[in-house]
Amino acid sequence: MLWIMRFSGFFSAAMVMIVLSPSLQSFPPAEAIKSSHVDSYLRLPTATHSLDKFSFRRAPAFRNADECRSPKLEKSSVCDPSLVHVAITLDVEYLRGSIAAVHSILQHAKCPESVFFHFLVSETGLEAVVRSTFPELKFKVYYFDPREVIYLDSDLVVVDDVSKLWSTSLGKKTIGAPEYCHANFTKYFTQYFWSDSRFSGVFSGRRPCYFNTGVMVIDLGKWRRFGYTRRIERWMEIQKTSVNRIYELGSLPPFLLVFAGHVAPIEHRWNQHGLEGITYGEVAGTFILVQ
Repeated sequence: MLWIMRFSGFFSAAMVMIVLSPSLQSFPPAEAIKSSHVDSYLRLPTATHSLDKFSFRRAPAFRNADECRSPKLEKSSVCDPSLVHVAITLDVEYLRGSIAAVHSILQHAKCPESVFFHFLVSETGLEAVVRSTFPELKFKVYYFDPREVIYLDSDLVVVDDVSKLWSTSLGKKTIGAPEYCHANFTKYFTQYFWSDSRFSGVFSGRRPCYFNTGVMVIDLGKWRRFGYTRRIERWMEIQKTSVNRIYELGSLPPFLLVFAGHVAPIEHRWNQHGLEGITYGEVAGTFILVQ
């Protein structure tokens, strides 16, 4: 099966208030929310990523305020417009934070029995952790665990069979993308970055080239195995805490810092720039085209 997934951030836990389509592959939803206001319900797990080592206390009961609409006795629909729908990604690395987030939402909601959670997971065991912590929580789990994905920015159009891109060989590399070695690579980083060997030395022994993250093929198995999310986040932390900025251009430089010189090349025809307002009217940004 061909999986194409658009990401709005890195591969870490995130939360957004949205209504999800029920057509995604899922596990049966739990039934009713039941809790009340108690703060210390959480027992921290040991420092390991094995799911059987995670132990959280059962959450206390949260009830609707008197002015809230009475919850339905029957099972609530995942698309019930009268409910508040919250989507959260779950993974082992950020599980404690996600459990705390769910608890905080219920604790501070005036009508907690009218909140429905949608969890995107890559491990089936995470559903059991949520269910044991919030035994009657209204939620639905969506399972997504491909070994490889195509990442595409939202501002593009595709004019060829995307399976051709899917068949790209990454070899020993983790990501594949069109590289542009003629581009001025240095402009993506500040003078402060280049003047400090602690930072600029990251490219020592590499032949870094600019690549655009709007179109990438990613081996998620290798991504997880080598901890690339954490590597990217580390550069973001340095940018935030450094006396001076080390880069200026948003989300691209951390990817360049981690992957430049270690990218499987993809044909340039899969990522053409500068065509906005010419061929496709007001669509801006990146386009996938063929010659």
